[in-house]
Amino acid sequence: MIRAALYCLVCLALSACAGQNVGLRDLSTNGAGPDEFSVLPTQPLVIPDNLSVLPPPTPGGVNRTDRNPRGEAIAALGGQPAAAFAGGVPASDAALVATAGRFGVPSDIRSTLATEDAQFRSRRSGFGAGIFGGDRYFQAYAPLALDARTELGRFRQAGVPVPSAPPAR
Repeated sequence: MIRAALYCLVCLALSACAGQNVGLRDLSTNGAGPDEFSVLPTQPLVIPDNLSVLPPPTPGGVNRTDRNPRGEAIAALGGQPAAAFAGGVPASDAALVATAGRFGVPSDIRSTLATEDAQFRSRRSGFGAGIFGGDRYFQAYAPLALDARTELGRFRQAGVPVPSAPPAR
């Protein structure tokens, strides 16, 4: 019995000495294949009825089938996606931009958030988070997750029109 406990203790000590800090998730690849995160889904090809109306190719220009994340985000917020190509903010979206930046925009926000997030996760991840498996991201942020059913009931009770919801699992 003591020998089995000793073996378990040695195995636990050796596994704790692995020492690779891979961060939140290990997204690296050891293979020589393509990087799946660098492949962007494109828009479907559209062949016009009259092929003489095709625009001439523009070397170094924008491909019509490429995604435009900035324009798609602007359209999702109700703005004019054409402004994403123009590089400016149209007058119709000036109120949206002013409201979004009304408290100022720090220039180092990404590094600040990365540092704060790393500190939060290190405080929230318990002793066995890395040893017993699981995703440390979801373990750290589980108390902050919203329960969709509870929120749906709360909104309906407050009189907010919620037309439909996905069925319960």
